[in-house]
Amino acid sequence: MTPAAKSLKSWLFFLIGLLFCFQTLARTPVLPDEVTVGNLPKEARQTLVLIKQGGPFPYAKDGVVFGNYEGALPRQRRGYYHEYTVPTPGKRSRGARRIIAGGDPQSSGEYFYTDDHYSTFRRIKE
Repeated sequence: MTPAAKSLKSWLFFLIGLLFCFQTLARTPVLPDEVTVGNLPKEARQTLVLIKQGGPFPYAKDGVVFGNYEGALPRQRRGYYHEYTVPTPGKRSRGARRIIAGGDPQSSGEYFYTDDHYSTFRRIKE
């Protein structure tokens, strides 16, 4: 093999490795920012209390599995995350605010808040 061919081969392996690294980084979720319970809206604090008590919940869809299809939260098995509605004053619908609970919603301590319908999340720090 000529020196030019060896050099080309080395560059090709380097570029393939670089591409692999970028693809891996692109699939790794960015860890959410944090928000303290005290900095949550009053309605979110009330929803968190209901989650820890096991209900009763005001919306029929509260407690359903959250799929995390966008991969915004740490990757877990299907069924790990559940979503709960945080009422929005003045809205007749469920609105955009949610708390996502990981693991056993009542006891895991793993909670995330979104106020923009899953576009961004903040880990709730207790």
